[in-house]
Amino acid sequence: MGYISIKDIFERLGVFIEKNTIPILAIVFILILVSFTGAQQIEMGTGTDMFVAKESHLYQDFDLLYRQYFGTAAIAIMVEGGDVTTPEVLFAIDRLQTGVSGTKDVVEVMDIASMVKQTNLGVSGRSRIPNDGSAIRVLIDTIPEKQRGIVLPDTRHTAVFVTMPARATDDEMEKVLSNVEEMVEWAAFPAGYNTVVTGEPAFGIAMKNEMNSSMGPILLIASLLMVVVLFIAFRHARWQLLPLPIVLIGIIWTFGATGFLGIPLSMVSISAFPILIGLGIDYAIQFHNRIEEEFTRSDDAKRAVTETVRHTAPAVLIALIITGLGFVSLFTSTVPMIQDFGLLCLVGIICCFLSALFIGIAVIYALHRRGIGKDRKQRNNRTVSKNNKADSAAERFFGSLAVWAAKNPLPVLGVAGLLCLGGLYADTCVGIQTDVKKFVPSDMPSLIDMHHMVEVLGGTDQLNVIVKADDVTDPAVIGWMDRFSAHEVELHPYISTGESIAGPVKAANHGELPEDAAQVDAIIQTIPESTRDRYIYGHTTALLNLGIGNAVSGLGLPRIERLIRLVEDDIRWMPPPPGVTVTITGQSVVMTTVIAALTTGRQLMTLVGLVLILGGLFLLYRDWLKAIVPVLTMTLVIGWSGGVMYLLGMDYTPMTATLGALILGVGSEYAVMMMERYFEERENGLVPIDAIRESTGKIGVAILASGCTTLAGFSALIASPFSMNRNFGIVTVIDVLLALLASFFVFPVLIVWLDGVREKRRARKAAKIPEPDLTKQPNQTGKGIAG
Repeated sequence: MGYISIKDIFERLGVFIEKNTIPILAIVFILILVSFTGAQQIEMGTGTDMFVAKESHLYQDFDLLYRQYFGTAAIAIMVEGGDVTTPEVLFAIDRLQTGVSGTKDVVEVMDIASMVKQTNLGVSGRSRIPNDGSAIRVLIDTIPEKQRGIVLPDTRHTAVFVTMPARATDDEMEKVLSNVEEMVEWAAFPAGYNTVVTGEPAFGIAMKNEMNSSMGPILLIASLLMVVVLFIAFRHARWQLLPLPIVLIGIIWTFGATGFLGIPLSMVSISAFPILIGLGIDYAIQFHNRIEEEFTRSDDAKRAVTETVRHTAPAVLIALIITGLGFVSLFTSTVPMIQDFGLLCLVGIICCFLSALFIGIAVIYALHRRGIGKDRKQRNNRTVSKNNKADSAAERFFGSLAVWAAKNPLPVLGVAGLLCLGGLYADTCVGIQTDVKKFVPSDMPSLIDMHHMVEVLGGTDQLNVIVKADDVTDPAVIGWMDRFSAHEVELHPYISTGESIAGPVKAANHGELPEDAAQVDAIIQTIPESTRDRYIYGHTTALLNLGIGNAVSGLGLPRIERLIRLVEDDIRWMPPPPGVTVTITGQSVVMTTVIAALTTGRQLMTLVGLVLILGGLFLLYRDWLKAIVPVLTMTLVIGWSGGVMYLLGMDYTPMTATLGALILGVGSEYAVMMMERYFEERENGLVPIDAIRESTGKIGVAILASGCTTLAGFSALIASPFSMNRNFGIVTVIDVLLALLASFFVFPVLIVWLDGVREKRRARKAAKIPEPDLTKQPNQTGKGIAG
């Protein structure tokens, strides 16, 4: 059996496409319908598990020790606009509490009206709200200030907290939120009072809705930009807008695959779709351009299809593999949303490649056979001379540019190297940002409401300290929690409160902690169940909350991480009783793992991308020179990118953390395209300097057009309402431009220099090999040379 090359395999595939055009289009239609089914299964991800892997130790502590036992999520209803202690306002709050408390998944409703009724029950024996304002104020004054201050910071603002278990699903929380909004209307607050429904669950749901609503406009902008690019860069072809619907079908398939594979859409992964439009349309253009070229060369349409698939599919496949290896490196990140972004991009480029290969060629072949576009082809033929003149000018420009760079290696590499080193240094000074509230539109109503709630009530960020013991109600354990929390509040300015079961026990015992275990048990039984469950679970687990206000947004995660280390040191300095274990957890603690992911993890992703692409190119070409030159070229761009981030004053986010791997994958394609053409000219007998002139001149326009499609896809992200995606769009547009500059300036220097070095080495080796003695005859068997 003879050797079958990759081109032979694709030639057979071309024959298959030519003979099965109608069945292929029928299958495409079925896949589109199936994709719509899959797209309906897509879920939006906005929670902590988008930042931190569920398998990590910190997340396991957070989920199993805190969320399962004590974790809650609260919807806050802010009431303001006048004196909120009047009977009319309290009656409305009471109606709201009555309407909401019976809702499924509502654990507790905390409000000033309920506190007034409870206090009145103890004073008068009647659980009701007095009709007299002065009587209400007297009852409010008797409520402990610490308890009252949670819902009544002043007489002009009050809050109603509707508490749900943290383990409730997004759908369950959304149903509770919808019911709360209906009950706020039904409660009929007096005229002149304003009610605002806010809190983390309301913010999360609003953010999901914003993500959903922003995706359509961004895809539309990306499509319109592609129309402009196709009109400018693809004007010579018939059906010049056809690549756009071809790639959009690939995007539809990607949506379907996303649902079937269970890839959640986050603020990071939604950015994949405009990027895929930019990358995928380049694949469609390559096939479209080649088949049009084949139609011009020959009247045999069948041969045009097979030749197109034979020669173009392997080249486009190589580009896909290189780009895909860049996306594969994102799997090394510990941030799930970055991994999802990499997987979505990988699936997307495969879908777009298959769409361009099968649909693009089948449709163009069908249109050509039916004679559609003949008039356009004739008009194109009449303008060939004009295009040739323009192409000749472009060839001369790009060829001269490459020759100038190749003849001035020291200035080019010197400037490029210095900028790279400066950029790598500046990169160490770039900050990181993980606060979700900094990523969303600043004018988003739910964000404004959240900020207002924090201004009025203070922040609700906490460090959750889980205490495990044989009996957490032991007076020694409760005493330690009381002393430790007081010590932390006194020692650390950013820790404002310390709450545990010790607080309610002291409140029920005249401010003192009992020393007798039986007395402690008796007091705990008198504490309301909702309060008791907030701090202890059975007899083995207790919760100590250290309130840090709005520190996550105010301090940032790096300082929060240092604060956590200080608290851990304090635990070692003030240890709990023997047999007691203490674990610091909570959302703030879990999120600190993202710091490593955006620093050393980001560098690891880039390094893995370098190794994967270098190894992939070597396996494809079996030539170290062809493997190393594209990677070296794009490595310089990675350094420049760090300088761009620093100069623009941007922080690294889960989105911009992917830049290094992304530029390696996308940018290396340009260098590979130039390298392929360079060695084609070398095989034609040209010396390196002439080969770089000819190759860059002939392929320069094509690379520029390819870069424009990628730029158009990335630039659509600049219109995103989310600052994280918008900043990513800005930086990647600049980085793609830098990748094009490196391809036209740095690549010619490296390829000519290293190719020349290799040629000289080969020449020296050849000079050392003695000429064969042609006078010697073969031996009698004819199987060797006689010695």
